[in-house]
Amino acid sequence: MRNDESRLVLVRHARSDWNQSNRFTGWADIPLTEHGLNEAAAAGRRLADEGIKFDEVHTSVLCRSQQTADSVLAAVKHRIVPRHASWRLNERHYGQLQGLYKEEITAAWGEQNARRWWRGYFDAPPPLGMNDPRHPRFDSLYTGIDPALLPCSESLLDCQLRLLPYWYEVLMPSLVKKLSVLVVSHGNTIRSLVMHLEQIAPDAIEKVEIPSGTPLIYWFNEKFEVVKREWLI
Repeated sequence: MRNDESRLVLVRHARSDWNQSNRFTGWADIPLTEHGLNEAAAAGRRLADEGIKFDEVHTSVLCRSQQTADSVLAAVKHRIVPRHASWRLNERHYGQLQGLYKEEITAAWGEQNARRWWRGYFDAPPPLGMNDPRHPRFDSLYTGIDPALLPCSESLLDCQLRLLPYWYEVLMPSLVKKLSVLVVSHGNTIRSLVMHLEQIAPDAIEKVEIPSGTPLIYWFNEKFEVVKREWLI
């Protein structure tokens, strides 16, 4: 890395049980499988082979994100590095779809609605009620956060609007300092950030895939323009 460039590495968490069984996970706190742990370690080894080190690590508050970061850093044989966890890096909240199999959703709401909620930008799934026990306000992970900020369902647009304050207020200032930053997050959260960084249109973002456990690296110049983008496959 040149000294006039900063580097951002994005990693979608490795696979969990619900990923493998095609269940909508959202904010459900599901751990990685053994395969997922190995997948995350393999990502760390690829980063190590490239000689990439980090000054900061940022994760969601969900365990599959944090387990992925643990495995990546262990494989890199990293020194102690500052770590930060934020609910703003959580996966998109799927409302009433959370925990359901994709086949169940298609049967209940139809294939067109299922596809629109799953891949689209503007439409949020049916929301949870405020008194639904699955609502984040009942989860101890979000104690101290204003319940009005916690979603009961999100479109990709909602997810992006929730993420961007963290981008502008936390991640960008670190990158401006020319730090090497690792973000371990989730498919839709990373899709929404990639959309912002690359100025991808709403209809085009539906076709963007973020594979699990595969580092995506961005380099920025002093004007904070993307000068290089690379998947570390």
